[in-house]
Amino acid sequence: MDYNTIERLVLLCKEENAEAKEALVDEFTPYIINLAKRTYINCYDFEDIKNECYSTLFKCVKLYDMRKHRFVSYATIAIRNSVNLLIRNSLSKKPKEGIEYVDIDEKIDKLEIFDDLNIEDLICDKLLLLNVDKALKNLSKEERDLVIYIYFKDYTFKQYADLKCISYYKVMGMKERVLGKLKINALYNNSSHSKNLLN
Repeated sequence: MDYNTIERLVLLCKEENAEAKEALVDEFTPYIINLAKRTYINCYDFEDIKNECYSTLFKCVKLYDMRKHRFVSYATIAIRNSVNLLIRNSLSKKPKEGIEYVDIDEKIDKLEIFDDLNIEDLICDKLLLLNVDKALKNLSKEERDLVIYIYFKDYTFKQYADLKCISYYKVMGMKERVLGKLKINALYNNSSHSKNLLN
């Protein structure tokens, strides 16, 4: 890139010269394609990332102060920052379902990874967590709270009883009922999976 040529093109772009805009796009296309190829953003494809980069390029033209004579570095930094912002936004937008939401992927991400990792075991673990999540949705709010606090947040039964201002014996009774429901749910799911496998 010839920096002086770029500066002239930017000046012409500010005057709405269509040929200058095309020439500026041509100058930045190799950088943008290289950046887009090296970037993965959930729900964005290669063309989406390129279009975002070109959009940022023309925002830079609009906001650029011609007295600085540093358009190339200004634009490349802005383009890279806009792609990084897209990545951050895509990571922070996970679907959630209320306060009791248990992030299954987060639990799987915390699994220790070994060199001899068996993908079948990983799939079985994920299916097991999906079944647990489905079973939790079939419980009442009070029962779901008990499971979440005891098994996911590592509260003791006594701590949970103190937190909810109920007796320890009532908590133990709730635990027995919840485990009974979960066992029935597990039996039902196993029988329905067996039927699906046979069909």
